[in-house]
Amino acid sequence: MPRYINYSRYTGEDLGIDADDLLKALADFLLESGFNTQYSPFGEWSDRERTLDDLKEAIRQALEEGKLFDEESLQQMMERLQSLSPEQMQTLLDRLVQKMVDEGQITVQDPGDPHAPNGGAGQGPDSKVKFEVTDKSLDFLGFKTLKDLLGSLGKSSFGRHDTRDLATGIETSGSSRLYEFGDTLNLDVSQTLFSAIRRTGVASPIDIDYQDLHVHQCEYQSSCATVLMLDCSHSMILYGEDRFTPAKKVALALAHLIRTQYPGDSLRCVLFHDGAEELAVSQLARVKVGPYYTNTRDGLILARKLLSQERKDMRQIVMITDGKPSCITLDDGRTYRNAFGLDPLVIGRTLEEVSRCRKQGILINTFMLASDYGLVNFVRQVTEMCRGKAYFTTPYTLGQYLLMDYMNRKTRTIH
Repeated sequence: MPRYINYSRYTGEDLGIDADDLLKALADFLLESGFNTQYSPFGEWSDRERTLDDLKEAIRQALEEGKLFDEESLQQMMERLQSLSPEQMQTLLDRLVQKMVDEGQITVQDPGDPHAPNGGAGQGPDSKVKFEVTDKSLDFLGFKTLKDLLGSLGKSSFGRHDTRDLATGIETSGSSRLYEFGDTLNLDVSQTLFSAIRRTGVASPIDIDYQDLHVHQCEYQSSCATVLMLDCSHSMILYGEDRFTPAKKVALALAHLIRTQYPGDSLRCVLFHDGAEELAVSQLARVKVGPYYTNTRDGLILARKLLSQERKDMRQIVMITDGKPSCITLDDGRTYRNAFGLDPLVIGRTLEEVSRCRKQGILINTFMLASDYGLVNFVRQVTEMCRGKAYFTTPYTLGQYLLMDYMNRKTRTIH
């Protein structure tokens, strides 16, 4: 279906704000995990969805804080904003929301008409109209986060995790060798001709036989299957700090990195709380923390199950958490909870699952967003059992640590 673009004269009614700049400024709001509403009657204990009123209020705050203007025009634009009447401000907010709809950044639907098209910001009372972030916006936010964290990433190739093994391929980095059936036919022309001349002498035409064929060697770059385990227990938004929203941003950045730079890799997400569930990357914007405990064991069970479905050279679990295991699911289906200290039953059952991961060759890397005694001791045991790595990070450094570790990961054995 062809796409049509409508051109119109610029009137300044939206202050010349670019849709991508608008999306950048609203990133924290669109990915918000319940931190700002944890003490409200509509916090993470309810299923309340954000409405257009909420979106307009977020845009208003971004305007008043100057997030949507560059330094050169900031003073002028702030003066223009202050001169707007309430009616003009409301019109401006309506236009910016409509711009997001037109650019495909959000979809809007009137709850009173479930079959209505996603085509307008003015359908029904804004206090009831819900909106959803599109996959296009999530991909853009992932790219933005990745760019902010790592800058330029270089060229892509199939499966780019370095190993100590050599294989035939396109990028040469080792000496050539005789061709074997099944190799990529990346001929070393000079060595092939030299072998033929050495065997038959100088003659025209040169008689090249199968035994003369030499191919270049390159570093074998393995593929990797990763399950990202995200802790969404209540502690992730407690103590005056939002730890879950940065974790969601890193997940988006990792998904974008894999899709664009490591197409041979796979990424799946698992949320763990009182239980565990697989989460599609496209649903990340909707996820909020809840009044949950930390069932690390169920998260590992599900992650191991998902990795067993993958046929990759490397399989790893990346776990982001801020608390020690505090609950498990018993054999009869009941949930056993104990948030005080290191409960022997909870820790023991969880480490049993860690041992199963080790036996299946699954690496576990843990990124700790806290440094309490119980968490550190548990993670120390996990890393010793699986020979993985543990990082103590903050919401501000989580992205750099996690993404750099992912790109620098070395395999120990291939076959």
